[in-house]
Amino acid sequence: MLKPAQSSLPAPFRYLAWSNLAAQCAEQIGLAASPIFAVLALGAGAGETGILQMAQTLPFLLFAIPIGLLADRVHRSRLMAATEALRTASLLCIVLLAATGLITLPLLALLGFVGACGTVAYSVTAPATVPGLVNGSDLPRANARIELARTSAYAAGPALGGLLVGHLGAVQAFSWAAALSLAAVLLLSRVGEPARSTAPRRRAWLELKEGAAFVLGHPLLLPVFVTQLIFNTAFFMLYSAYVPHAMARLHLSAQGVGETLSAYGAGMIIGALCATRVMRRLNFGTVIATGPVAGLAGGALMALTIWLPYPALAAAAFLLLGAGPILWVISTTTLRQTITPPQLLGRVSAINILAYGARPIGASLGALIGGEWGAQACLLAAVVAFAMQAAVILISPVSRLAERPATVAA
Repeated sequence: MLKPAQSSLPAPFRYLAWSNLAAQCAEQIGLAASPIFAVLALGAGAGETGILQMAQTLPFLLFAIPIGLLADRVHRSRLMAATEALRTASLLCIVLLAATGLITLPLLALLGFVGACGTVAYSVTAPATVPGLVNGSDLPRANARIELARTSAYAAGPALGGLLVGHLGAVQAFSWAAALSLAAVLLLSRVGEPARSTAPRRRAWLELKEGAAFVLGHPLLLPVFVTQLIFNTAFFMLYSAYVPHAMARLHLSAQGVGETLSAYGAGMIIGALCATRVMRRLNFGTVIATGPVAGLAGGALMALTIWLPYPALAAAAFLLLGAGPILWVISTTTLRQTITPPQLLGRVSAINILAYGARPIGASLGALIGGEWGAQACLLAAVVAFAMQAAVILISPVSRLAERPATVAA
């Protein structure tokens, strides 16, 4: 089995990792501050904050594929720097408009949409950039470092955003986010991405078709993609039903709900910290299968709270739903980077990001099932979906991989 080298990762990668941390923190502070500011300063209700959230996530569906195509055509770190600079500009516009009293809900949604383009570019382009910055044996460790930055920001960013708005005001909160975003741009300018061979440019649709055909025709990437689609559907079915279930059945206050949900972020951090050791000790396919199996176990624990209404069980469920899938993200990202030709990495990463499109589908199914039969029925339906995604990966050749496949050349 391949062993990761123990030397420090190269300086260009470290700049990328620090820029990723800064950008992710900027994103999370902005995502937390926007709805709070909208409610407190603009009088927004649930419908308006829903529209705001939609505007901040819509770029994933609209731009993931075009950015993936660009990532295979241009200098990747420059592409990330340009889109992150766009986020910096959008945050500075919010600061200026809020300070002068000219901000409106449509403007806040529009600027949130623009800023989210930086998130999409990072999500698509960073995994495609890493293989050019580190040795092949260091990929698991490098991916764990990237995920640790993302999960740390995910866990701490919302609380920090709320704290900044509550104690310093929205202008200061968005100013901090803009400063972090600018720091990410400056760090990206230090990433010396090596030259790479690219295929001759053709019509865009032909290049996109090539990326999709590679994923859908690959015996390892296809089950990974299908598993991820089903997992996202199942998780957001569970997530949409959890709050009403927790308050009605577990008798939790708003603070208690928040405390159980925080176990999800804790699980993500634990999984990212342990990933390198786990991947060193277990077969590669076993590590990949750990995520879907942990998802099924977490879903089953949450369903168990229907009959055993203990908040500790709900927290344990979210801990598993955070820790296991982070191992999945790190290991499948490493697999994708290893078996995909470098000139296709951007498009293949973009197709992977499209699996996030299952999130609104899961939330919609949760709303439909919960509305008709109640939150408990929704939790049970989520368990069925979690079982499906675990079955897909366990019967695929992916789970039988003894070690990481050899790296594919251009």
